[in-house]
This record gives sequence, C-alpha cells and structure tokens, in this order.
Amino acid sequence: MSKTGLGISFSNRINSFKFAFKGLWTMFSEEPNFRVHFLAALATVLLGIFYELNVTEWIQITIVIGFVLVSEIFNSSIERIADFVSPEHNKIIGITKDLCAAMVLVAATVAVIVGLLIFLPKF
Repeated sequence: MSKTGLGISFSNRINSFKFAFKGLWTMFSEEPNFRVHFLAALATVLLGIFYELNVTEWIQITIVIGFVLVSEIFNSSIERIADFVSPEHNKIIGITKDLCAAMVLVAATVAVIVGLLIFLPKF
C-alpha cells in the first residue's frame, strides 16, 4: 500500500512524468516527421496570436494540433513495435505501417482544413 492508502504514490507519479517526457524527447530527437508537425503547430500558434483568435478558434486549433501530434506518436510507436516483431519484410506489417501513415495523413489534412477555415477569412 502506498503512503496515501489509495495505491498511488507521489514517486510513481513523478516517474510517470519522467517516462512521458522521455517519450517526447524520443519523438523530437528521432522522428523527423514529428519535428515537421511540431514546427507547423508552432507556426499556427504564432499566427493565432498575431490574428488574435477567439476562444472557440483556439479550442479548434488546439484539438487538431493535438490530433496530429498524437497520431504521429501512435504511428511511430506502432512502426517500432512492427519492426521489432518482424524485422524482415512482411506483407501484413507493411499494410499496418501504411494504415498508420494514412492515420497521420488524415489528421494532418483535417488540421489543414480547420486552419484554412479559421485563417483564410483573416487574410
């Protein structure tokens, strides 16, 4: 039993955050596509500040940015597991990787559409 009596310890929560930040560092340092998406997100945020987006627009932008970044994290995770399980070419693994890439493409496309709907009228 933990110090709180609820099965939750402070040190375990701190370790969880350490692991999460380690995962983010891995994405930044080892995944070029994540860096591209992150830079696009940063540019979008800067545009949002410049054009003084309202709360609803910020919510929409935040959701689609999160959607793209989370999709890229899922994609990278599944690709790494697939490569570990089957380092040699495997048709099913190839299809799985293609589906993951499609996930990121859909997320990025939705983000671009939302961005255009928000920013085009402001230009």
